[in-house]
Amino acid sequence: MLAAVPSHGLEAVLVAVERVLESGVTSAEHVLNVLARLNQSQVPAQVETSLKLTGEPLANTSRHDSLHLQEVFDV
Repeated sequence: MLAAVPSHGLEAVLVAVERVLESGVTSAEHVLNVLARLNQSQVPAQVETSLKLTGEPLANTSRHDSLHLQEVFDV
């Protein structure tokens, strides 16, 4: 955890370690995950728009597969 101090700062590392200890699941990976979440920027606010969907978007996995095959086999 000391290696994270130069890049994240002592206070942030201490806060992350405290949160991890409170959770009861202690690991270096968990502390680094908490540090990443603490440094995450906030999600921007929703943008108001007059645009409306006329139909529900459909998942088209066959299109993805065909594009992938074209790329692989240069079809």
